[in-house]
Amino acid sequence: MKVKKEYTILLVIIVGLLLYLILRNPDRVHYQLPKLPHVPGTEISKLEISKPDTSIVLAKRENTWYITPRGYPVNSAKVKEMLAIIETLTLTALVSESKNFERYDLGDETKITVKAWAGDTLRREFEVGKTAPSNRHTFVRLPGEGRIYQARENFRAKFNVTVKDLWERTILSFERSEIYEIHITKGQQTIRFIREQVPVEVGETEKVDDKGSPPPKPAIVWKSADGEEIDASKLNRLLVTLSNLRCEQYIENREKGEFTNPIYTLKLKGTQEYILSIFEAMDKEAKSYPAISSQSGFPFLVSDRETEKVMFDPDAMMKKPEKS
Repeated sequence: MKVKKEYTILLVIIVGLLLYLILRNPDRVHYQLPKLPHVPGTEISKLEISKPDTSIVLAKRENTWYITPRGYPVNSAKVKEMLAIIETLTLTALVSESKNFERYDLGDETKITVKAWAGDTLRREFEVGKTAPSNRHTFVRLPGEGRIYQARENFRAKFNVTVKDLWERTILSFERSEIYEIHITKGQQTIRFIREQVPVEVGETEKVDDKGSPPPKPAIVWKSADGEEIDASKLNRLLVTLSNLRCEQYIENREKGEFTNPIYTLKLKGTQEYILSIFEAMDKEAKSYPAISSQSGFPFLVSDRETEKVMFDPDAMMKKPEKS
C-alpha cells in the first residue's frame, strides 16, 4: 500500500514536470505593449516637431500645409511621410525600463518630440530616438513613461528636419500647352510672343479620301506681335524651365513689396496669368538673384544657372533666316 502511494506521488510529479516542459515558453514576453489608438493622417491639422534648440510648427489650411508663423509653404511629400508615420505608429517591443534615455538618443539633448493635433485636440505625442540596429525600427518613448519601446520603421530622419528642409521650393508651375502669349520685359524693351495655329497644307497625294480620313492637325507656330516667326526650340526651352521653376531659398525677413524695379520680367498668359520678376543681385559676389512670382507669397533667390536660361535679349528669340 505504501509502495503504491509512493508510485502515485511519483507519477504526479512526473506528469507535472512533463506539463511544465511542454507548456513552458522560454521566449514568452512577460509584458503587454501599449495599443496605440488609430489616428487618421487626414484628420491632423497641426504638427509640432521639437528639438532641444528649436521647434517647428506646421498648420494645415484648406488642405495645404504651411510653416508658422511666416506661412512658408511646406513640401507636400515630406509632410505626407510624417503623417503616415503618425497614423501607423506601431510599437513592436519593450527595449528598456532602466531610464537610460541617452543610450537611445532619447535624452534631453538628442530626442525629437512629435505632437499632432486634430483641431484643438492633441491626438498623438511621442519622442523619437535613434534608429535601432535592425535599421528597420526606431526607438521611441511615450509621454509620461520611463519605458523605451521599439517602433516599426526607420523614421528618425523624417522628423530630424529644419525649416529650410521643409520648404516647398517650386515657385512657378503650369502646363506648357496652356500658354498662348508671352511678354518679356528687359529694361525699357518689351516684346510680345503669340501662339498661333497654322493649317497644314495637304499635298495632292495626301488629300482626304472618301473614307473620311481625318485631316492633319494644324501646326503650332509662335510669332512676335509684328508677325515675325520665333525660334521654336529656344521658346520651348524657356517654357520647360519656367513650367517647374524652383528657388534656392526664400529671402527671410523680407516682403515682396520691398522689391521694385526688376531688371527682367516674364509674363505668361494661359488659364491664368503667371509673372516672374527678377532683380539685381544683392551684392557683386552673389551667385543668385532675388525674384518674386505670382505663385509665391514670398521673395526668393534663383540660382544664376536658372536665370541664365530665362534672362536673355528678347531679340535673340527671333528665328534667323535660313542660309540659301
